[in-house]
Amino acid sequence: MTEPHVADSHELIRVHGARENNLKDVSIEIPKRRLTVFTGVSGSGKSSLVFDTIAAESQRLINETYSAFLQGFMPNLARPEVDVLDGLTTAITVDQQRMGSDPRSTVGTATDANAMLRILFSRLGEPHIGPPAAYSFNVASVSAQGGFTVDRGADRTKTEKVSFSRTGGMCTHCEGRGRVSDIDLTQLYDDSKSLSEDPFTIPTYTGDGWVVRVIAESGFFDKEKPIAKYTKKERHDFLYREPTKVKINGVNLTYEGLIPKLQKTFLSKDRESMQPHIRAFVDRAVTFAECPDCGGTRLSEQARSSKIGKVGIADACAMEIRDLAEWVRGLKAPSVAPLLAKLQHSLDSFVEIGLGYLSLDRASGTLSGGEAQRTKMIRHLGSSLTDVTYVFDEPTIGLHPHDIQRMNNLLLRLRDKGNTVLVVEHKPETIAIADHVVDLGPGAGTAGGTVCFEGTLDGLRASGTVTGRHLDDRAKLKETVREATGKLSIRGATANNLQDVDVDIPLGVLCVVTGVAGSGKSSLVHGSIPAPEGVVSVDQTPIRGSRRSNPATYTGLLEPIRKAFAKANGVKPALFSANSEGACPTCNGAGVIYTDLAIMQSVATACEDCEGKRFDASVLEYHFGGRDISEVLAMSVTEAEEFFRDGEARIPAAHKIVERMRDVGLGYLTLGQPLTTLSGGERQRLKLAVHMADKGGVYILDEPTTGLHLADVEQLLGLLDRLVESGKSVIVIEHHQAVMAHADWIIDLGPGAGHDGGRIVFEGTPADLVAERSTLTGEHLAAYVGG
Repeated sequence: MTEPHVADSHELIRVHGARENNLKDVSIEIPKRRLTVFTGVSGSGKSSLVFDTIAAESQRLINETYSAFLQGFMPNLARPEVDVLDGLTTAITVDQQRMGSDPRSTVGTATDANAMLRILFSRLGEPHIGPPAAYSFNVASVSAQGGFTVDRGADRTKTEKVSFSRTGGMCTHCEGRGRVSDIDLTQLYDDSKSLSEDPFTIPTYTGDGWVVRVIAESGFFDKEKPIAKYTKKERHDFLYREPTKVKINGVNLTYEGLIPKLQKTFLSKDRESMQPHIRAFVDRAVTFAECPDCGGTRLSEQARSSKIGKVGIADACAMEIRDLAEWVRGLKAPSVAPLLAKLQHSLDSFVEIGLGYLSLDRASGTLSGGEAQRTKMIRHLGSSLTDVTYVFDEPTIGLHPHDIQRMNNLLLRLRDKGNTVLVVEHKPETIAIADHVVDLGPGAGTAGGTVCFEGTLDGLRASGTVTGRHLDDRAKLKETVREATGKLSIRGATANNLQDVDVDIPLGVLCVVTGVAGSGKSSLVHGSIPAPEGVVSVDQTPIRGSRRSNPATYTGLLEPIRKAFAKANGVKPALFSANSEGACPTCNGAGVIYTDLAIMQSVATACEDCEGKRFDASVLEYHFGGRDISEVLAMSVTEAEEFFRDGEARIPAAHKIVERMRDVGLGYLTLGQPLTTLSGGERQRLKLAVHMADKGGVYILDEPTTGLHLADVEQLLGLLDRLVESGKSVIVIEHHQAVMAHADWIIDLGPGAGHDGGRIVFEGTPADLVAERSTLTGEHLAAYVGG
């Protein structure tokens, strides 16, 4: 028998001594060309091991193969905290990060399908209007002409005329956005009042503030004259005047019209980063409408006029992708045969991955985390690459149980082509197909970061770990359900794919809205429920935050703490913020010093002066309840809940916030932990904790089980029950069978996705849905509860 070739001995990815984030010297061997699932409670270190260690080091090593010149244009990636990483292959990461929310980014532009369509129309479209750019809503038509002088020496010069033109497909009115924004002036001020009567309804525009003083004392208006009676010129100056220097009380200041000032101060900021009261104002004051010139297609009239048969590029992009695939299949044009084959494959991949209900003109920022992740998968499905490591972050997010099997088949297909597939996942259906399972834990945060089990699925079941114990958990149907105390009526809903839907959503109970992906759940709940005062919506948009943001700053907890420290010590609250006056002067409150080494990785070292505490030494001399500010921020939520509850450190406002954080299962987080180190599930729950403080009678939650371990789902159900029992109405968009089984009322949309969905296929109790088994959801829920 011949000896195996030495090249065949590299069958494992070896990790030794991984210490990234909360990992505690993790050492593990992962088999190549197999499907390995990483599981464990939220915050146990799964992403730290898979993404921040294995995938990050693979990417860093690939970057190092480029020339120093090219590396200068690439992000500097630090080497992960790990002793040995051996046997790595090229890693392709498919994460849950939302796609860019730029209004010009669509499903078509994000997947290159739009680029291929543009080439197709530039070759076959009638009338022919120009190259592919003539069909692009991101390219404007421009033309220019002029002259330049050529010096030929010996006093001989020659002037040559040049002209330049480019045909683009952008609609000039909306600049390729498809929508135009307008500001509702009635939300800015009361025009029956004069400037001296404090007419503004804009946050921070108070009567005695500098902003209002500059307007009132600019000399352009009569302060006693009602705004409604302004002349045409006064109204123009009030709303649109260009920046103009004015002198007020001997001080040189700049006066600017109200609209451009608002656009600079409020409207240019990212909506998610705004404070809640400012975000509410922007939502009230800014209205968006379909562009009247292009009808929302983003394209110029010329681009819309060119057609293949009777179909223009705007019509093609507006079709559901499965219908577009059929249209492309019917085109017979030998001159563009290779292009048609490639486009056909790309569109078929959408259908295969369960996204056939989307259209290419759908704004990419409106995709859910699960849809965005599957859209990124499109380009890998037909790839000829093998021996690649594919890294997925909960690929089943946002999928109905019916769709999970399809996703499992795709993961197995990638593996069967000879690739290593690493999946971070909580769903038992996906854990079940793994060749190898790695369970991290036992707890979250500092209580996690160790490997509790590695081996087969059967071994995990018998292992006694948290995941092993909960793997076969099944929520039971409730024996009695709560009675509704009222109803929220929706009549004739037609948003997106909804087909004239009439439904009554019961209030005072836990109501679950479910259905296959793309059936119209979000359209019904977010797009059709009237949003009066008192409706609190917690959607899937990720919370943003830099290394300087932490749970204390995000939840508003730091505010009462700073005030309490200031009051106890007789100093300013600003001293107790690491982003303000109290910051360590050496590291500017970052806690670390970054050394830029050009193309080499930047080195972050703990600040020697503050020892990573982020505060100036003089600030740490002030105490409250026997602790300095850095010690308070180093507390876990559970510790803080006890600390602020009673005694000399009692702060009722702070206690309420940490109590809510504990209620959503974040008791292990430290108050000063950077938001950048939180997992997806932890961020989702932190956001829920913030919204629980909102005053409202109706809570709308969009897939709250996202990123939650089986053990955490139980805790979430308890939280939902407590919300309902406190007199709230809870409406949940959810696919998780445990939440469906726990509901008082279920509304099921379907029967399919896109134009095959948009109808109510069932409304009633979970027990009735299981008994009838008349829908896909009913069949899967019946199988889940063993009915």
